[in-house]
Formats: sequence, C-alpha cells, structure tokens
Amino acid sequence: MHEQLSVELRIPGRGSEDVRKLTVCAGTACRANGAMKVYHAFVSEIQRAGFEVVESYAETLAKKDLSNTYRTSKSGCQGFCQMGPLVTLEPGGLLYVCVKPDDVPEIVERTLVKNELIDRLLYQDPATRVKFSKQAEIPFYKKQTRSVLKLCGAIDPESIDEYLAHGGYEAAKRVLTTMTPEQVCQEMLISGLRGRGGGGFLTGKKWELTRVQPGPQKYLICNGDEGDPGAFMDRSVMEGNPHSVLEGMLIGAFAIGASEGIVYVRAEYPLAVENMRRAVVCAQETGMLGQKLFGTDFNFNCKVVEGAGAFVCGEETALMASVEGCRGMPRPKPPFPAQQGLWGKPTAINNVETLASVPLILQMGPEKFSKIGVANSTGTKTFALTGHVANTGLIEVPFGMTLREIIFDIGGGVTDSKGKILKDGFKAVQIGGPSGGCLTAEHLDLPLEYESLRKVGAMIGSGGLVVMNKDTCMVSMARYFMQFTQNESCGKCVPCREGTQQMLLLLEDIIEGRATSETLELLKELAEVVQKGSLCGLGKTAPNPVFSTLRYFREEYERHVLDKWCPTGACKALARPEIVAEKCRGCGMCLKVCPVSAIVGEKKQAHTINAALCIKCGACAQTCKFNAVVGVA
Repeated sequence: MHEQLSVELRIPGRGSEDVRKLTVCAGTACRANGAMKVYHAFVSEIQRAGFEVVESYAETLAKKDLSNTYRTSKSGCQGFCQMGPLVTLEPGGLLYVCVKPDDVPEIVERTLVKNELIDRLLYQDPATRVKFSKQAEIPFYKKQTRSVLKLCGAIDPESIDEYLAHGGYEAAKRVLTTMTPEQVCQEMLISGLRGRGGGGFLTGKKWELTRVQPGPQKYLICNGDEGDPGAFMDRSVMEGNPHSVLEGMLIGAFAIGASEGIVYVRAEYPLAVENMRRAVVCAQETGMLGQKLFGTDFNFNCKVVEGAGAFVCGEETALMASVEGCRGMPRPKPPFPAQQGLWGKPTAINNVETLASVPLILQMGPEKFSKIGVANSTGTKTFALTGHVANTGLIEVPFGMTLREIIFDIGGGVTDSKGKILKDGFKAVQIGGPSGGCLTAEHLDLPLEYESLRKVGAMIGSGGLVVMNKDTCMVSMARYFMQFTQNESCGKCVPCREGTQQMLLLLEDIIEGRATSETLELLKELAEVVQKGSLCGLGKTAPNPVFSTLRYFREEYERHVLDKWCPTGACKALARPEIVAEKCRGCGMCLKVCPVSAIVGEKKQAHTINAALCIKCGACAQTCKFNAVVGVA
C-alpha cells in the first residue's frame, strides 16, 4: 500500500488547480540548514517577479482571484532531512533539494515564470545516478506509506484552518456527538492500534482500563519526551501537524472520561513546544478545546508542559512525577497509572504517534486500518533512519516491511564513512535506540513487527534505526549506548545505578586492552542482574545492546579480549594500522600527514607503517584516496 504523497491545498468551492503553492520545509533539520532564509528569499523574489504573495491559508480563502497569486507556506518535516532544505511546488509535486538562498532567483525566473526544470536542484539517486523531479517518484518516498506523516510536510502547522480543510477534527466531532466512550474503546481494539512509544500495549485496552476506574477527575497525557539518540519521530509530528495530536487527545479523553490533558514535550524541542502551544490556543479559540464541545456536555482543556530533559522521564511514572514538580524518578507498579496516575487520579498516557493515529483510524474505519501491516502489529510505524545509509531521514512504513526493503530500497544502500555506496558493506542495524538491540545480515528479511523482533532479542522501541557498515566496531557501539543509559539513570534503584556503571567499566576494559578471559562472562552475568533487578524500563532494557552484540558478534568481543586487536581499528588502543600493498599507489599523501614520521616508502611504490612509531591517530586513513590504510578508524 502506498499513499499519494502530494497534498492539494483545499479551498471550499474551488478547484485545487486554481492554487499555486510553494512550500519550504521548515522542520528543525531544514531550519538548521537555512530554510527560513530560503523562505524569506522566495517571498521577496516572487513579489519582484510580479506575483502577489499570500502567506496564510485564511488570506488564500479570502482571495477571489488567484490567477496571479502564489501561496507560500512553511511546512513541518518532509522526511528527507539529508537533502534539506526542501522546496515543493504544487500542483505537480515538483521537489527541489539542497536549496540555498542564492538558488531562489533562478528558481523563480526559470521554474515559476518559464516553467523550466533546474537540473542541478533535482534529487539524484546515488546508486543509479537517475534524477527525479517529482517527490512521489523518488525511491526514498516511493515505498513508504505516509499516513501519520502525510500532512506533516504539506500543510502549514500554524494554521488550524488548513488542518480543518483536510478533515481535521471531523473524527472528534463524530465521536463526541454520535458515539459512547465504550464504543470508542472498542473501535481502537478492533483497529489493533498498539502504543508506538516502545511498549506496544493495546491502546483500546489501556483506554478501557482507565475508563472503568471510578472518580470524577481523570487525566490524559501525551508523552512527547522523545529521548533516544537519533530519534525525532514525535518531534516531527508535533512540529508539522500538532492538531492531529490534539484531536487524538480529545478523542482519547472522551473515551476515558478525562477533562484535562497534558502534552509533555522535552525542553530540547523548542519548535515542537512553540507549535503545540500555538495549536492549543487556536483550538481553544475555534471551539475545538474548552467547554461544551460540539454542542455536547463534554469539556476538555489541555496545556503544554516542558520536560526536564531526562531520558528516564519517557517512563510513564517518572513523567508524571516530573509534571507534579518532583524529580523525574519512576515508582513501582502496581498501582498502574490507569488506577492511580497523575495526582493520584486515573490517567492514560499515550505517545505522540499513537495519538496522531487515532483520528486516521476513525476516518478510514478500524477494520480498514487493521488490514494495514500484519496481524498483531497493525498500521504503520515511523522510523528515524540514520547511520551508514545513503538516504537518511524520517520514514513511515507498514508493519511487516523487512529491513532489506528499508535499508536498500528506501535508504538507498549502505555507505562508507565518506558516503560512497558499498556493494557488500552491511554489518548491523541498531533498532529501538539504547533500549533495543542489534540485527545482522541474517535478519535482513525479518518482517519488522513486535513479536518477530522480540524473538531475536530486539524491539521496535520508539523507532530509531541506526545502520552500521563493516567498519563499525560493535564493542564500541555497545559501549556508546551503555554510556548513554548510565548517564541517564536516575539512580533510584541499585541494579541500574551501579550495574550500568560497572557494565560500562567492563566495556571500557575490553576496548582499552585490559580485559581478561573472565571479563565477558562477568559482563553477561552483570547484564542479567541489571535486566532482572531494575525498577523501570530504562534499567531493564539497558543491557539489550550488550546482549545482542554478545549474541551475534561474540567473535569480535573475543578478538578484543584474547587477541588484543580491534578488527575495525575503531578502538585506538587495539588498532593495528597497516597499508595494503596492492591498493597503495605510492602517492606519498599519507607520508606527508603522518605527525610522527611513522610511514616510509619511495614514490610510486607501496608504503609501510612502522608500528613502533605509529600513534594510531588515523590521519593516514583519512587522507588516503585509495582506501589502502586498514586497521584504524
């Protein structure tokens, strides 16, 4: 199933062909690359070309004649972050990539005025060298099913009117005016929607458990505390389509009987905080939040709370402690939040992507949604695709898609450190962030869904996918994630506080050459204690990267421990740099950059490295154009 990516600007009573729209991706990644400068340059240049510029949806609605008008808009993340800033033109779905302010006059003159394509601004596939003019034809987008993300890169996140024009709040209105809370919970159960934050608990069941609790006061919390390294799925939804989150909250609140909602967003997401707060105000002003909604007796108010920036606050009990003004630390369960949550009242906590899926389910029908994906893992899932892959960014695919399809079809293949595509370079992928595990080449055809991943020691998690090539040291990778979880441990329970610290020290012993044959068994035994004895999910899943790398890359660990050698050269203390004679051209570049004169050799003859002098700095490997230096990162 593939959803059409192009989203028309809908104007009641008019054909979409009357509207010419230029959209600049203004998500966090594109903003960091100068997207706002690009946008303002377009406004100036379009006006200079003789067109009238309309910057808001409301103004567009008010215009009677759009023949000489361009609607300019800033959207949320369009997904292809690596190619930003992105500029799309409608109608037609034309996409320009890596646009700079200096490119804007040429785009206006040649494309907007003369209807010509600018070849150098089109996306070029790194493997086939084929260029694409339409977004929907690019391999990165073509195999995706963008439903939660469909409007994120198309509509203006600051405009509630534009969200309403695309069916926004219609599902909420139908729920409040024609359904009972029991029916809403049942619809969610039929859809099979599971929590997208990592736990995978059935949303309908969670809502039903909260609904049946007695008491007049209940809460619904949106968990936007996305803390996994490299993950930005929830951030992008809050930035690009905040009203979809609020509508999902409104429906969920009705289902459980909550009158108050809280959007908990980590403080490191300033744009998400800004857009969510603006969305709340706009929803209140237009009657989508507040008292007697849609003419019923149901009341629901919402506020945005900034998180403290702690990874552990993604755990629901720690999150509630943070909202209450306490230090974000988890508490034992039971009682569960559905029984005693925020301020001791029944509370349902759902993540951003879960809530944004709710209006879509009610629009298409739960039965139709349940047919997307696979049994027990229905619908789609967003992933942040990063690492040694040609196309990085934010993707959305149906559950059941394989790693091979994601990495090689959507991602464009595995690359080396310089971005060159490797034919046989895949080594592993870390899925689920610090709480997840590694998958190897033998898992490339494994369907991505909750149960299949659990069987191989991994998990969907929140949706991070870090691709690693064969130059990646898996021991160093495990150490990286252990360093993260150790830093983020709240310290409340001994197994997590002390156990992660000791696991980190053991991993450091391994990569620095101090480990003995007993170290690996001690590491495994300690990991089991941390997993079983920790209080919350952070501690219980902290050993997962260690478990999976020990399981699938045991030989690499043993090389570090027994041979005192890192095969990839990433561990400086265990590196053994050498020059492959067959690859060396004798150009002398490595000799020139070596700071200790450890490289010798005649011009146009193979060079060698004096191991006694080498300090393993890696300058030679970085300089060599022929990849002749091996054994050092």
